[in-house]
Amino acid sequence: MATITLDTVRKVYAGGVEAVKGVSIDIADGEFIVLVGPSGCGKSTLLRMIAGLEEISTGEIRIGEKVVNKVDPADRDIAMVFQNYALYPHMTVYNNLAYGLKNRGMAKDEIDRRVKEAARILEIGDYLDRKPRALSGGQRQRVAMGRAIVREPAAFLFDEPLSNLDAKLRVQMRVEIKRLQKSLKTTSVYVTHDQLEAMTLADRLVVLSGGNIEQIGAPIDVYDKPASTFVASFIGSPAMNLLKVRKGAAGLELETGSGLTAANPYGRDRYTLGVRPEHLSLVEAGVPAGALTLKATVNVLEPVGAESYLYASCGGTGQEIVIRVESHARFEPGQEITLTAQAKDVHFFDADTGRRVES
Repeated sequence: MATITLDTVRKVYAGGVEAVKGVSIDIADGEFIVLVGPSGCGKSTLLRMIAGLEEISTGEIRIGEKVVNKVDPADRDIAMVFQNYALYPHMTVYNNLAYGLKNRGMAKDEIDRRVKEAARILEIGDYLDRKPRALSGGQRQRVAMGRAIVREPAAFLFDEPLSNLDAKLRVQMRVEIKRLQKSLKTTSVYVTHDQLEAMTLADRLVVLSGGNIEQIGAPIDVYDKPASTFVASFIGSPAMNLLKVRKGAAGLELETGSGLTAANPYGRDRYTLGVRPEHLSLVEAGVPAGALTLKATVNVLEPVGAESYLYASCGGTGQEIVIRVESHARFEPGQEITLTAQAKDVHFFDADTGRRVES
């Protein structure tokens, strides 16, 4: 195992296209870091630079105490798992797992020990004599992970390994990867665009946008206190509701339309105000002092099982917001409702920069 340090790492392609813009991250020994963001944010480029598959334009990468900027991928003591399994179709599972070790000239007994130990951890011991075509997608992905495990590397790098699996298998494999990483305690860097996958797997999230880091933190901290409107809208499903507001006679009001009342704790003239769907509730009695209130018109109700999501237009502006409601709740399109949220659950962002306001 080892630490991984990225110090002001940049990647500039021909033509001056800057894919990664001076990223710095300190990854602790045994930590599970997830790089998350939309397509084109630089997360896979960053992972490939750690692996040595992309050259660094400027900056420094260290694995343990060793600077690896000019070190070949094979000599970095890392193992990588890709979204395509890349198994040898003519080889058995056993030989797929053993192939890399044989190429390194490892003793036969040690190869056998490592292969069988990986098969035990991944529960694929019954499939060692099968070829990949006889395996399901989930079993193939376990073999791909097993090929990384037998290396006993200093770090695992995962490049969207679950994106080719169906929804049920993705859930199962998320649990398997989390269990595996906690068992092996190997430093791991995982890339995904799926924010739910990122939230469930990570010790810490690194949220990327346009080649920059938007926020680093524990998943619950990123969810509870997003550093920007980008993070607020990307982390969480459904996303945080964001509304443009301005100072009014009695606190805050919508910039366009009416129907919103909220306290103005920082005294500014304008904000982007955020509130998560689960923090909005229907007004059924009195509203606590300082709470947000919002009038809205129902558009559609979306049942999703144990709960439902209510989509409504707020304050005559036509902007749609989402409210989490109980599964048995009933609403009709066009119905007028009044919503409230406690002051502690309301987020404030700078109207121009999108950064969080806390003072």
